[in-house]
Amino acid sequence: MASAPQNQSLPLFYNQLEPLSSQMHGDWKVRSTDRAPFLVGQHAVPVTVEEFPLVQRRMPIVFSAGDDPVPLALMGLNEGVNTFLDDEGRLIDGETYVPAYIRRYPYLLARLRPDAEELSLCFDPTSDVIGKFDEGDALFDGDQPSEVTKQILAFNEQFEQAGHKTGLFMKELKELGLLMDGEVSIQQDGNDQPFVYRGFQMVSEEKLIELRGDQLRKMQQSGMLPLVFAHLFSLSLMRDIFAKQMRQGKVQPQQAQVPTF
Repeated sequence: MASAPQNQSLPLFYNQLEPLSSQMHGDWKVRSTDRAPFLVGQHAVPVTVEEFPLVQRRMPIVFSAGDDPVPLALMGLNEGVNTFLDDEGRLIDGETYVPAYIRRYPYLLARLRPDAEELSLCFDPTSDVIGKFDEGDALFDGDQPSEVTKQILAFNEQFEQAGHKTGLFMKELKELGLLMDGEVSIQQDGNDQPFVYRGFQMVSEEKLIELRGDQLRKMQQSGMLPLVFAHLFSLSLMRDIFAKQMRQGKVQPQQAQVPTF
């Protein structure tokens, strides 16, 4: 979940990265928006463990496939499908929790050089919420960051900290051997064959039950166990997302997979 250095492939949503500076962007502003067009075709978004209690009420939480899995909130079951947004990127339900990864965009803390120790506040210059606008909030007050920019920086720092905690959580899941390949089969009335979704990982309830007492106590004391249950409880929402896709006419006729990250 930690932000990637600029010499690596850019994270999800980001097209470019540019350091924010008073010399280059002293007269730039940031404006609010109720649209997220970059999210329209995105069905899965990274989330941090601190968000599990909020996310699990509306979205299934799964883990990406591969050796370095990350938690993902599913906003759709098929690639290119987001059941929570309309075609212009507006929330269909204004009460939907929006993961921090989405709210962070277009900003990002990144190392300007591979050998740099500090992270610098950067942004995606292709975003339409930041630029030389007549309206909006100033990013700088003279050569100093404005209060808005200070708040943006604080949010990104909090996100990095949450990302670190999430990395420790995932490391513990792997060390305990709790992850397994996930599969969800949904039988729709009128169809002979079920819709099968694969390509993600989930916690094995069988392996969880088989843990020693001292391992379970450690998970409980660290706050890890409630997070695992939040993930497991959220999986029942797979069928709710499927139903939303059916109502929106976005269910693909063939068997589908949740792509890896």
